[in-house]
Amino acid sequence: MKKNIFFLLLLLFSFGLKAKTFLFLGDSLTEGYGVSKEDAYPSLVEKMIKEKLKKEVKIINGGVSGSTTSDGLARLNWYLKRKPNVFLLALGANDGLRGLKLEQTKKNLQAMITKAKKNGIKVLLAGMLMPPNYGTEYTKKFENMYKDLKRKNNLKSMSFLLEGIAGKKEFNQRDGIHPNEKGHQVIAKKVFAFIKGEI
Repeated sequence: MKKNIFFLLLLLFSFGLKAKTFLFLGDSLTEGYGVSKEDAYPSLVEKMIKEKLKKEVKIINGGVSGSTTSDGLARLNWYLKRKPNVFLLALGANDGLRGLKLEQTKKNLQAMITKAKKNGIKVLLAGMLMPPNYGTEYTKKFENMYKDLKRKNNLKSMSFLLEGIAGKKEFNQRDGIHPNEKGHQVIAKKVFAFIKGEI
């Protein structure tokens, strides 16, 4: 009888320690364009969690270079099969850079948020900004799109994934757009601080 109780307690304890799975769904910024997979911020965040918090987690890098919100919505069903617990949505930059209609971009982002929530997944939002050369009206509407989504869905969000990195030569590759290894280290620190309460 005592042995059965011991194994039951062990089973419950093990279940409680089950590692959470985080899905980072994004574009080249998340994929780690121009750097090794190990140097991209999702991998760095996973290492930080294990080293600093001493917890096991599984992070899925769902970043694909050139991905738009439409692409992300199409890919989401496949990632949901892996049953993530937390979903960091980091898409929209390519929509803006291509001048796609913000109404559709917002609709796609909302659809991903709704689908994840219906599957019992905690959604976190990473905001994006457009360069000033896209005009004041467009850049403001783009920024407000994320604020509206945050408010409507009561989401925890980062105001800008590349805050402190965008426009700084030392943190970017030669193209001036994609973060280098140092840039990904900065992003990882910010993302780690942002998500650690969900671990």
